Amino acid sequence: MNNILITSAGQRVSLVKAFQQELKKVSEGGKVYTVDLNPILAPACHVSDGYKSVPRVTDSNYIDSLLSICKEWSIKLIIPTIDTELAVLSEYRHLFLAEGIIPIVSDEEFIQACRDKRIINDFFISKGVEIPKPINKDSLSFPLFIKPYDGSLSKDIFLINKEEELTEFHLTNPKLIFMEYIDSKLYDEYTVDCYYNKNNELCCAVPRKRIFVRAGEINKGVTNKNELVDFIKDKLQYIKGAIGCLTMQFFFNQDTKRIVAIEINSRFGGGYPLSYLAGANYPKWLIQEYILDETVTYTEEWENNLLMLRYDAEVLVQGYEG
Repeated sequence: MNNILITSAGQRVSLVKAFQQELKKVSEGGKVYTVDLNPILAPACHVSDGYKSVPRVTDSNYIDSLLSICKEWSIKLIIPTIDTELAVLSEYRHLFLAEGIIPIVSDEEFIQACRDKRIINDFFISKGVEIPKPINKDSLSFPLFIKPYDGSLSKDIFLINKEEELTEFHLTNPKLIFMEYIDSKLYDEYTVDCYYNKNNELCCAVPRKRIFVRAGEINKGVTNKNELVDFIKDKLQYIKGAIGCLTMQFFFNQDTKRIVAIEINSRFGGGYPLSYLAGANYPKWLIQEYILDETVTYTEEWENNLLMLRYDAEVLVQGYEG
């Protein structure tokens, strides 16, 4: 059976539903299952076709537990959703492949590059893509922006407007990197949902403008067929080791047309449902490539200027006694 497993499902209700919808079109009995550290409190688990608890990804039993679940549920594809899973699944990918199970993860080297902003900056430069100008701690200019090279979820990021705002923590923490501040009054921030096929080739790029962000995830956004589409097609048409959905972040100045790259996450982003509803059907393409063994090629057939306004909804679970 060609079932699909979404890991660390959490609040990814829309992602689970998208995979359910697409899998049903090609496999009447196909199921989309989920796992999570605490599935009873994960809304996406309750809309999936079944769920189980797994240890933390850092636990020594994580891989054995996940592999056992995959065998029990006849899983064909694993779709990870958080950064910490990617390197582990890539490292032990061979164990799953030996059982006919395909984790949709890029290779280890590319995943590590995405996790270290120093390395991904070098990657962007090698592709002719501009990054925020680095600032030397011994020759500061203001305003400047500070963030950790391995950070996520907007933790330990600082906008420094003048020298007096700098602290010993900023100056001595070896993980912090100093860079040019990109003014949000002059630049729009975009997340671009990209799909890379089995051959590491770009098949689609959907820029979505971040109008409002809540807890690090897009809450209001709109798709734009702008200069970013051709820019990514030109500069990032091939990325060695990259497969599936990648989310790239850029700043774009509408007046000067300057494009500045910020980061890449080698997984589905929280705002991907907007791209899916616009017609960028990555769940379908994953099924086509990895289950049906079909070829996926480049397309720009998705809806421009589609606005997404998110709101909170409820998942009710009866009989809960936790």
